Amino acid sequence: MLFRSSTPQFDQTIQGFHTGEHLANARKQADERNLDDVLIVDVDCHHYETDNFAEILEYIEDPVIKQSAINTYSYKGAGAVLYDQPGYQDLGGRIPRYMERKGESIPKTDRPREVEQTLRWMNAMSVDIACIFPTPMLFMGLHPQHEMEVALARAYNRWFTEKVLPSNPRIRTMLYLPFNDPEATYQMVKEYGKTPGVIGFMVVSTRYKPVNDNAFMKTYELLEDLNLPLAFHASYHWSDQLISMTNRFITAHALGFVLFNAVHCSNWVINGLPERFPKLKVIWIESGLAWVPWLMQRLDNDYRMRTSDAPALKKLPSEYMRDMYYTSQPMEMVNNKEALELTFKMIKADTQLLYSSDYPHYDMDLPSTIWDLDFLSEQSKRNILGLNAKRIFNLDI
Repeated sequence: MLFRSSTPQFDQTIQGFHTGEHLANARKQADERNLDDVLIVDVDCHHYETDNFAEILEYIEDPVIKQSAINTYSYKGAGAVLYDQPGYQDLGGRIPRYMERKGESIPKTDRPREVEQTLRWMNAMSVDIACIFPTPMLFMGLHPQHEMEVALARAYNRWFTEKVLPSNPRIRTMLYLPFNDPEATYQMVKEYGKTPGVIGFMVVSTRYKPVNDNAFMKTYELLEDLNLPLAFHASYHWSDQLISMTNRFITAHALGFVLFNAVHCSNWVINGLPERFPKLKVIWIESGLAWVPWLMQRLDNDYRMRTSDAPALKKLPSEYMRDMYYTSQPMEMVNNKEALELTFKMIKADTQLLYSSDYPHYDMDLPSTIWDLDFLSEQSKRNILGLNAKRIFNLDI
């Protein structure tokens, strides 16, 4: 492919953990399927901004918030700044990349360490372009101080666009929007909408700000004018009043990553935003796929009985949802393959589905997850793995 070599060269002098070697089986799968001959765009993958947190905090513009954040970080750690949660995805140390990545030995180059480490896993998985998101910051939507979300979002976005994006064209991003502050959200799009490497903007779904609030309309209009997608990245929060009734992480994860996106998607459709902004491309990230047919059926059924509740709609809710875009991870690999095949049909996966790995998280999906689906044609596989993203994000490949 244009960006990568088929056989990444590992520095044999490095001792201990190595991202590329850790993903040796992924590299083997890619070679066995000749995936280096397939354009692969990973629409949802992550790095841990807390690895560079001290540096990012220096980018905070407000001197009072900056000093408060630096002091809190110095004696309480990043979790206290980001409103962390006890028990988050605790796997008892069984996935070494969570602990070892920060200490991985990487030779110094003229590029940031973050870039070198990212290229290692991209090469191992045969990914050409990766859209990188932060990780702990995905909890910032429920931070009690909205100004802290704005300050950290601005600091992170400045750091990422100034230090990471210019280092390699294979790394792109949809920048974090501080959605609790509509004006700050608008200014963020206005400031960074034409920045090289920024291919859209992302809202963390785990928050209580309705997407149909009139305060956001000028942001949607601006995104439409810029021809940049708006993504809603799923997350969860164990302290949410509903999710807090669960007593196991598996339940909080399975429900939390779906419910917030389902609520925002419902509000988006029923309030007629697809009619108001017909050219705005909307993407739903990291909620899997099984919820989409369920929500389509529920909304269509109620809409037929209560059309007066949604006077702006000119067609069924499901028809608007079929015009939206969805990322593949975590794809529900159920025993009933027919259910997955029907889901692909209902969401028009051939044109609307985007591959994502969610690396380095424990529930990541390799490109083979898509490539090995026997009910897809080779062209459909290529579309989902990269060509759909190339079209949607206007990628210069």
